[in-house]
Amino acid sequence: MATFQHIRIPRPLARLSVGAAATLLALAVPAAAQAAPASAPGTPTYCTSAHDPQLAARLSKDIASALAGRQDTLAFAVSDDKTGLSCTDHATQHFDSASVIKVTIMGAVLRRAEDEHRYLTDWEDSNLQQMIEASDNTAATNLWQSLGMPRLQAFVKQVGMDDTQLGAGGYWGLSQVTAADELKMLNVFSGTPSVITAAAQAYGLTLMNQVDADERWGTPFGAPASISVHVKNGWLPRATHGWRVHSLGIFTGPGKEYRMAVLTEDNTTESDGIDTIQAIAQAVHRDLNGASGGPAAKALPHAESNAKGAASESSDGSAPFGSVAN
Repeated sequence: MATFQHIRIPRPLARLSVGAAATLLALAVPAAAQAAPASAPGTPTYCTSAHDPQLAARLSKDIASALAGRQDTLAFAVSDDKTGLSCTDHATQHFDSASVIKVTIMGAVLRRAEDEHRYLTDWEDSNLQQMIEASDNTAATNLWQSLGMPRLQAFVKQVGMDDTQLGAGGYWGLSQVTAADELKMLNVFSGTPSVITAAAQAYGLTLMNQVDADERWGTPFGAPASISVHVKNGWLPRATHGWRVHSLGIFTGPGKEYRMAVLTEDNTTESDGIDTIQAIAQAVHRDLNGASGGPAAKALPHAESNAKGAASESSDGSAPFGSVAN
């Protein structure tokens, strides 16, 4: 019987102390520059931050520029505990989940083991690895069925995902999710442990860090090499609203811990959705890892995630094309 601690050893998550981070911020930002800048006329206020309003204004502007001219439907939620930054747009709009619901399934499995005061079984560990790292649908169905709807619903309620509607009839890929709720799910695996233990958080982050190379597009795009990437994506065409293309990411490193959930639909191709997500991600990574109070640093390519490569243009298989309600 496997344990959270012994299944895998996740990479250490190095962090600056709160005091050290504050000292670095004070050195980087002249006092006169810390006042909130005036927003450019017509620029959406996507982001807010009580600690760094200038960063929030700059990122709002950069996201607006990144999304200029895009025609797909999208929603996003971004959170950075270190700067108090929060960015949202249409964060309560519902989307078919596709494979991003697998992070919720993983959380429910880990919570079940804790509720039952036991380690993960070898069967659970094997299915979790396949479901997250390779986005295997059979493994997801195995775990979904083993949990059962009452336990899944109880877990979603415990996390506070009040707008999430789990897929009926075994269609987990057609669960209705929102960017705000998906950010709550990412919070389960990062920050101060609450819903699951620190060991379970580390286990989940390790699986999300080891996602197959061809599925590391999306929110990791533009992350500096110093940042550890933890990602889960979904890509599903349906008879209406074209391609659903989603990406969830948790990003950790020295003095860094931030999260992104980006959901899209009405994409003509999978590549279109990936482009939209990566335009947002590049702006977020650049501004959160640039010099606060000064010009945004150029995006630094992450060795494993910067190049999108050729999209498969094949469904993730999380739901049939149009045989159930669209």
